[in-house]
Amino acid sequence: MTSPKGTALITGASAGIGAIYADRLARKGFDLILVARNQDALHRVAGSVADTGCRARVVRADLSDKKELRCIENILRTDPSITMLVNNAGVGAIDPLLMADVDEMERMIDINVRALTRLVYAAAPSFAARERGTIVNMASIVGIAPEILNGVYGATKAFVLALTLSLHKELAERNVRFQAVLPGAVATDFWEAAGGSVDRLPARIVMRAGDMVDAALAGLDQGELVTLPSLPDADDWNAYEAARQKLLPNLSLSVPAERYRSLR
Repeated sequence: MTSPKGTALITGASAGIGAIYADRLARKGFDLILVARNQDALHRVAGSVADTGCRARVVRADLSDKKELRCIENILRTDPSITMLVNNAGVGAIDPLLMADVDEMERMIDINVRALTRLVYAAAPSFAARERGTIVNMASIVGIAPEILNGVYGATKAFVLALTLSLHKELAERNVRFQAVLPGAVATDFWEAAGGSVDRLPARIVMRAGDMVDAALAGLDQGELVTLPSLPDADDWNAYEAARQKLLPNLSLSVPAERYRSLR
């Protein structure tokens, strides 16, 4: 029997942030579909939440592989028990453009942008038809601060934020909820996978992964569309968003702005 809260499908669920989401959502009463490349690690995560009584299904998939990605898309389209998608899978880069391998940048775009987009497209129509569902997209502070770290990585996370904002406007009336989570530095294996080390960062800027996920889920419970776990004052984000909204009416007009016409 399916949990009354339904099933949460979590990508990148074998370790780190994804594994913590699995633990927290299982304890909130969700069943789970755990997706990642490492099947043994997925089974360990599934075993770690067995005491909650949730049903945890393991699906090994490499989201950079088109065939395996399509398998996860099909699950999202056809399993009516799924009420939440946590788009957590992603890769990063810390080297500047002139030092980064363009093939690795393309792989990062494949996972951070293409795979995430296809999973959203698979889940959102089903959620909208049932008028029930939540999509959590893991972005990053570099989505609004691309000067930090690698520019292509920042651009992929800016895409995630923009997509989330757009879909919220489009589907909010269909009772489909969206959340973009913008963490700063988090103590996971992200840094090692990207060729760096979290130990080289000042301790004051590095958040524990459990604290980050707990803050993100608290933001979701509070109805936030964008959650910045580190930001002390929510009014700072509200002011940023208000300034952006103020621009919108004047971004597309029939004549150039006066400052450009005066230079003719």
